[in-house]
Amino acid sequence: MALFERYLSLWVALAIGAGVTLGLAAPGFSATLAQLQFASVNLVVAVLIWAMIYPMMVAVDFSSISEIGRKPKGLIITLVINWLVKPFTMAALAVAFFDYIYSGIISGEDAQQYIAGLILLGAAPCTAMVFVWSQLTKGDPAYTLVQVSVNDLIMIVAFAPIVALLLGVTDIVVPWDTLLLSVVLFVAIPLLAGWLTRKYLIGRSEGDDQAVDDFVARLKPFSIIGLLATVVFLFAFQAETIVSRPVLIVLIAIPIIIQSYGIFAIAYAAAWAWRVPHNIAAPCALIGTSNFFELAVAVAIGLFGLSSGAALATVVGVLVEVPVMLSLVALANRSRSSFSR
Repeated sequence: MALFERYLSLWVALAIGAGVTLGLAAPGFSATLAQLQFASVNLVVAVLIWAMIYPMMVAVDFSSISEIGRKPKGLIITLVINWLVKPFTMAALAVAFFDYIYSGIISGEDAQQYIAGLILLGAAPCTAMVFVWSQLTKGDPAYTLVQVSVNDLIMIVAFAPIVALLLGVTDIVVPWDTLLLSVVLFVAIPLLAGWLTRKYLIGRSEGDDQAVDDFVARLKPFSIIGLLATVVFLFAFQAETIVSRPVLIVLIAIPIIIQSYGIFAIAYAAAWAWRVPHNIAAPCALIGTSNFFELAVAVAIGLFGLSSGAALATVVGVLVEVPVMLSLVALANRSRSSFSR
């Protein structure tokens, strides 16, 4: 798999093209797969993401979790970025672009819809794909698990108030089924499976951790294949929108991309300045950059409707997510030597 990892950006670009082609050539097939969902979580994509997460969960050394309290810097940066910075910078960028920069291109009514969608994205930190980005940067799996778990707990109480504050809407209905299902699917089940697998491997090898490392190495090719398949399906689901409204997609994507690189730069620089080790610093910055798009899409549809501009804006967040995050993974890997060991 060294060839695949070395040219991962190329394979993702090909997967994007394949996804759009599949969506246009077989719209019925793509629509059928898109409808296989429960609580706004697509079950096909969920299985693929689970396959990507599982190897990292096997790599989690549960005995090291208790040590995380002694090195809280990465967790502090993640929480500050996710809850005190990211929602508000996203809202500011959305207003700047759609109320001012795009004022002669997009009507005021539509602009408010797109602003709402971007705010929903900014207020929903990622739960699932973060494990993939952490694995690709050789992040500390135990620390990443704790960061994601604490974020999920905070999201349960903080998501609705932040969205209500920024949107000026008081009757926010949080889709608890989406939130809880995602936590179970993308954290609880893979974690349990990883723990059982690790326990079995160590027991069979009489306490030799090398057996775990070898097992995870064998699974890595399937993790990359799962990532590429996920890209294919995500773009297939939205192929018609991409082709029919390309200019609007680009306009919405611009502030999302600026937000992503800006948030990553803030978190990564803070981790570097605070002398956080790279295997914690990289996932720390990537967690703040990535979005929980299932939750954002579900709330956008619930508040504004399936065909609303807010829902479209959250969908664009889905399309932008993988290419942008992979570029940041590459940046994090290239800058590994700049961090304290």
